[in-house]
Amino acid sequence: MKRITDEDIRGMEKVFRLNLINSVTGYKPANLVGTASAEGATNLAIISSVVHMGSNPALIGFILRPTTVERHTYDNILATGCYTINHVHAGFVGEAHYTSAKFPREESEFDTCGFGAEFLDGFGAPYVRESRIKMGLKLLEEVPIKANGTSLLIGTVQSLYLPEDLIAEDGSLDLNGVEDVCISGLDTYHAVRKIAAFEYARVGQGPKHK
Repeated sequence: MKRITDEDIRGMEKVFRLNLINSVTGYKPANLVGTASAEGATNLAIISSVVHMGSNPALIGFILRPTTVERHTYDNILATGCYTINHVHAGFVGEAHYTSAKFPREESEFDTCGFGAEFLDGFGAPYVRESRIKMGLKLLEEVPIKANGTSLLIGTVQSLYLPEDLIAEDGSLDLNGVEDVCISGLDTYHAVRKIAAFEYARVGQGPKHK
């Protein structure tokens, strides 16, 4: 087995290092973050760093890249305090990936990349019409990460929209039922399939299938 040290990593060519470190953590969720400016201009960006941070209250976080360049998503969240997180499904991975291009502020990724922007129940940020699992969040906290200039944005879940038949009796979701996809590295998308489900683990009982 090959060992790669911290010194090796620091000495790598930039793109190689980016791909390696972005892949080594394994599969990541694929989501589209929808925002609007204070003037109502919409923006859409693909994010692979969304993470559950607690269920009571319901908190979701994601990592925002350094703001040394324009970050329209970040600016809109600061201006309005709200945003949406929308699952990516197999039928529109190309369009979702295209939102990562550096479009000018005045050009909406919703329009250019072929997504419908929908404002639901008076919420101030647009949802992705094509997504079947979507969340509306209000910004709770920004946690700066000093080591590399990124930030962890933590939001409180205000609304969830999803098909009722995806919800199991225990509250878990059938993500295969909407053909959710995941990401490895920066640009590779994968289909997912359920291989097992287990009951709550208790010492001395061993793993028990549901």
